[in-house]
Amino acid sequence: MKDRVRVLVVDDSALMRKLIPLILERDPDIEVVGTAMDGNFALRKIAELQPDVVTLDLEMPRMDGLETLRMIMRGAPLPVIVFSSHSKQGAYATFKALALGAIDFVAKPENAAAGNLEAVASQLVEKIKVAKRAGGPKTLPKAQSEVSKQSKKRSRPALPPTRIIAIGISTGGPNALQYTLAQFPADFPAAFVVVQHMPEGFTEMFARRLDECCALDIQEARSGDLLIAGRVLICPGNRHILARRMPRGEMVVLSDTAPINGHRPSADILFHSVAQEFGPTSVGLIMTGMGEDGAEGLGAIKAAGGLTIAQSEESCVVAGMPRAAIQRGHASKILALEALAPYLMFQFGNDRNAQEKPESPEKSEKTEKSEKEKNEKPERSPVSTPGA
Repeated sequence: MKDRVRVLVVDDSALMRKLIPLILERDPDIEVVGTAMDGNFALRKIAELQPDVVTLDLEMPRMDGLETLRMIMRGAPLPVIVFSSHSKQGAYATFKALALGAIDFVAKPENAAAGNLEAVASQLVEKIKVAKRAGGPKTLPKAQSEVSKQSKKRSRPALPPTRIIAIGISTGGPNALQYTLAQFPADFPAAFVVVQHMPEGFTEMFARRLDECCALDIQEARSGDLLIAGRVLICPGNRHILARRMPRGEMVVLSDTAPINGHRPSADILFHSVAQEFGPTSVGLIMTGMGEDGAEGLGAIKAAGGLTIAQSEESCVVAGMPRAAIQRGHASKILALEALAPYLMFQFGNDRNAQEKPESPEKSEKTEKSEKEKNEKPERSPVSTPGA
């Protein structure tokens, strides 16, 4: 019999310290080795019991979850699953915890205080097992440069994108996306659409945090939002997102159709829509995450003539999603996390200029003469417009 996953449960609620072990130990592969009511007790229990995984509440007396997490990561880092309250305040603290090194999180149901954890029981069990396999937190490489607030271009022109870059991502995604998107300039000519596996109520805060640290314009998507160069649209939790060509322009449409392989949003839904609508100008990128969501959709993009990229397994927190796509032969390129943004910028950063050919000398001479006759100031050549 294989070794069971040894779990320490940290929560200030006596009820939670009773219920969480009960739902975890239904699984024969999990053993709850202890509980702790706050961070001080948790650190002692970690040293004493040597658990494989810690489930961590963030709102606790004396030493709260964030400080506890900092102390864990300073000592002997081990996988931590945040068991967070389902609120805006809880979402903000959860993203801070992920930035500090937590592997993943599970949102506590709104009626958790009444003892109802059944809705998230299987999710918590699955993520604990994944965390054990993933091992300790992985340190992200440092971005080449930090984006200053001055570089945000809120008044940028609404230009149609030269490419649609669809991203599917799950466990380890918030930090990996922030690292990747922060490297793009505000005038990057492509548009991004992102499916991040995340519960309803968290994606708005997630998009806002990304927008604060990236030059790109990042927001939670709404049906009818236009695909614009330099814009990133994050699919809301518990919705599907599709890319569409419409008379009003290229846009996204949200859907409430059934989950695909247990996921809503599903990267497969997004990838299939991008392949159908944009064909050879589409790009599919599948990044860190557990499961197989997005693998088949990436194959559809490849079949339509688009570019398909998978994050390398060794640079993922959890490599399930990229591995599934790679094993099926659907990834044209396999790149480490730190190579993703540079590669995309090298490939597509000058798309706009390449589309706009300079006028012939004869035509240019006639145009210049006509403009002089009209005593008008000549327009700037599109070719000389950087990053237009």
